[in-house]
Amino acid sequence: MSGLVKRLFDLVMATAGLIVLSPLFLSLAVWIKRDSPGPVFYRGERIARGGGTFRIFKFRSMVVNAEKSGQLSTSNDDARVTASGRFIRRFKLDEFAQLLNVFVGDMSLVGPRPEVLKYSAKYTGELAQVLDARPGITDWASIWNNDEGAVLAGYPDADRAFEEMIQPTKLRLQLRYVRERSFVTDLRILLYTVRTLLDRDYYPPELRDTPRLTRRV
Repeated sequence: MSGLVKRLFDLVMATAGLIVLSPLFLSLAVWIKRDSPGPVFYRGERIARGGGTFRIFKFRSMVVNAEKSGQLSTSNDDARVTASGRFIRRFKLDEFAQLLNVFVGDMSLVGPRPEVLKYSAKYTGELAQVLDARPGITDWASIWNNDEGAVLAGYPDADRAFEEMIQPTKLRLQLRYVRERSFVTDLRILLYTVRTLLDRDYYPPELRDTPRLTRRV
């Protein structure tokens, strides 16, 4: 798929999504502001296409400056998650705000999930190809790991659990996406993403050679 076609598709879909979801976004913004002190959006720094950086949009689901008071990875039993944040994270509503990043061109609808800078240091050798694609809201790895908080729940060191249990397969699936990307693949991933949101037990046939993660809670 040419970059121009992909960008046009992203722009049209992001614009439509922002318009259709605007009532939901407004409701979330009011709830977040009433629930805990701080901004509506979390704007963490992430690795961009080509190795630069950008600020991601997420509806804030944790206390302010949570990354400075604990680990980078977040489990479902993390005390830093707010009351509204538990609902927001359960249904991945925090990620919907990234339509703003798609609209301005920082991200794509489909592409490797943008990583925090600490973990992007792992992108060496062939893994550096992950940065050839614009980061996205969803990809094969997002579908494989569709409930990271539940997987990490109960581990005293969530960062270490992420690095050992999740990151190796996540990077392998991201590299697979970059090497095999096409418009048809993007459409499949978008449809699979919606289906897994509606049915958490669904698992695409394309991923059956990759054992799914086991949730602890």
